[in-house]
Formats: sequence, C-alpha cells, structure tokens
Amino acid sequence: MIATFDNLQKKHPCFAVGAKNNKGRVHLPVSPGCNLFCNFCRRDFNTTEHRPGVAWGIITPEEAVEVVRKAVALCPELTVAGVAGPGDPLATPHALNTFRLLKPEFPGLIKCLSTNGLLLPDRATELMEIGIDSLTVTVNAVDPDLQTRICAGLIYHGRRYTGRAAAELLIHNQLAGIEKLAAAGTTVKVNTVLIPEINAGHVPVVAKTVAAHGAKVLNIIPLLPQHKLSWCSAPGCDLIRQARAAASPPSPTAET
Repeated sequence: MIATFDNLQKKHPCFAVGAKNNKGRVHLPVSPGCNLFCNFCRRDFNTTEHRPGVAWGIITPEEAVEVVRKAVALCPELTVAGVAGPGDPLATPHALNTFRLLKPEFPGLIKCLSTNGLLLPDRATELMEIGIDSLTVTVNAVDPDLQTRICAGLIYHGRRYTGRAAAELLIHNQLAGIEKLAAAGTTVKVNTVLIPEINAGHVPVVAKTVAAHGAKVLNIIPLLPQHKLSWCSAPGCDLIRQARAAASPPSPTAET
C-alpha cells in the first residue's frame, strides 16, 4: 500500500511536521546517467564535494539492498530509502530495480524517488506497480522561453532536442507524469531551483500549475551558481522568503 500524505508527514524527514530527529533516511547512489543538460548542473564523482549531482561512486541495486540492511541494523529508526541520483533515476533501470529488490524484504520502508520528470509518462506504470510512496519532480519553469535559459537540451528516446522543442517536451512530460502519478495516489513534491535572474518572478506560476496537476508540496531550492549559470547570483534569504510567500496558496478568509 502506498503511504498517504499524512503518513509521510509523520515518517518522512522531508515532509515531517515539528521535530524531525526521530526519523531517518538513506540515499542510494545507483543512477549514473542523466538525460538533461541543465545549465546549473555539473555532475561529478569525488569525495570532497557535498552538493546535488555529486557522489563518491555508484553502487549496484544488489549492493544497495545490503546498504539498507546495514543501515536498518545501525539505525532502527530508518523510515525512508531514496534514490535521487547522482544522475536521473529514470534515465537508467537501476533505481527501479533497486526498489523492486527492496520491496519484499522491507515492505514498511517508504520508497522515495526524485526525477527531472522527462521519462515520467514512460515509467508511470512501473512506478505505480513498485509502489513509490513519494515522488519528487524538479520543475524550474512551465514557460518554454524561461526553460530554454535553464536547460540547454535533452535526450529522449535516443534523439537529442534543444531550444524550444526541448523545453516544450520536458514541460509536457513533467506535468503529464505528475498528474498520472498523483491520480494513482502517489504523493508528489515539486522542487524548484530559484534563479534570481531567470525564474524568480515565475515561481508562483510554477506553484499554481503543478498544484493543478496534483502536486502536494512545492520546495524552493536556492541556486548554487556554477557551470553555465555561474554568472547568476545565489538568492538571499529575503528573496527565498518572498518566493515562498508568493507561491503559497492564499489563507482562507476568516468567517465573521
């Protein structure tokens, strides 16, 4: 059975309300490849950096199961097993194979997957069969003109797309996938990278659009200026706070 949103708020650190130090999660780096060329992403393998897109190395699905066994033995409070990279978990079969292996041995463990969403429509049935509890999709823009400034291109079904064609395809697949998984009962969270010079004023539109397609939560992430967006600035606390406020649904009017 897929975990409900209320259950995730009690057991998943990313959703937990109040104290979060009594629950644990383990991230499994089983996904080496990616199908997007995001202008802010510089993937690497090293032991010195701690940022998205970097891992010490890649493990196999079988090794991932052994990691979870050891993690549960060391930390019985572990509630979540997640796959978020260092590439896109849907670009290769390793993430889904990992969850297939984990499911019979750890049926109570929350299965969490993060993706750029390009292959969501293609993999939706598999994700539902596996019973992914929490799906995170990174949606940085729903306007193709803005998306072309954030992502240089993509590979889809063996073909390379760039420019507006890539942007329109990515946005379409992201929204279609979110809608399909949300309708099936999966809790969908959307991550949006806040890029002051590109999408700061667009975040409320992203929030409204993904909510209309079934997303439960929007998480705004500050840009780490690097790679082709090294010329951009890192958003400060005030801008992040403003973006969150603008993206939040209006408070219900108090009855008089």
